[in-house]
Amino acid sequence: MRMDAQEIGRQLRARRAASGRTVASVALDAGLSVPYVANLENGRGNPTISALSRLAAALNTQLTLALEPPGGGADSGRLDSAEIPQSLVRLGRAERFGAITEVMARELEADPAEIASHMLSSLALAAAWLRRDLTEADCWRLIDALTLIALSPAARQS
Repeated sequence: MRMDAQEIGRQLRARRAASGRTVASVALDAGLSVPYVANLENGRGNPTISALSRLAAALNTQLTLALEPPGGGADSGRLDSAEIPQSLVRLGRAERFGAITEVMARELEADPAEIASHMLSSLALAAAWLRRDLTEADCWRLIDALTLIALSPAARQS
């Protein structure tokens, strides 16, 4: 996978939103300035590996780097590169959202932050695919549908 400033920013924002944290709290834990972290989330700046490592630790994740041959990691057709809008960042902080991701994490034996990140990214992709912003009600309907599918007895048998 090819990583550019936009992709790094998208992943940082998705992880932060999934954890329900503010830019300020992540910046403080990473020992970085709020404007620096906000710029990175917006795809601006040129972060050092040290800064990315500190942000990863602050977000309870691991920084992974890879060197690949040219053309091997092009992501021009990637489906998961939609920007996480501020409305979804707020949704990710909702108590109901946190409760749903906790239940899904227990049932699926997965990390709640990972589930939250994927759910927010999926909602952003749905909005991009529909070429319109999703209302909060739209988001909750999609989250409810994903929850029903993920927790259905048929899903556990496969």
